[in-house]
Amino acid sequence: MEANFSNVDEYINSFPETIQVILEKVRATIKKKAPEAAESISYGMPAYKSNGRALVYFAAYKNHIGFYATPSGHEEFAGELSKYKQGKGSVQFPIDKKIPYFLIGRIVAFRVKENNVKRNSKS
Repeated sequence: MEANFSNVDEYINSFPETIQVILEKVRATIKKKAPEAAESISYGMPAYKSNGRALVYFAAYKNHIGFYATPSGHEEFAGELSKYKQGKGSVQFPIDKKIPYFLIGRIVAFRVKENNVKRNSKS
C-alpha cells in the first residue's frame, strides 16, 4: 500500500474493519507499555519513539501484521518469535492466527527499557 498518511488514525482507517480491530489492539498494546512514546507515521507506517529514539513500528499487509522492534527487540525474544516468519528486525504475525498481543507488549517494554538505558548512559 503506497499512501501518504498524516497520522495513525488515517493509516488504521484505510483498512477493512476486521484489520482495523487488530491494528487498534496492537496500537493500544504499544501505548499501554509505552505511554510516553511519541506516535507518528514513518516509512509509511505507524511509528513510535521514546527518548528521541525509534521504539517500534507496525504495518498491515494482505496476509500478516508486520512488527518491527529493531534487531535488538527481536534478538531478545528470538525463541518466542521463532515460530513466525522473520527478517532482520521484523516479524510477521499471520492475520488468520491469534495475534500475540502479550508478546508484543513484552517486546515494547523491553525496547522502552533499552532506550531509557541508552538515554541515561549519555547523560
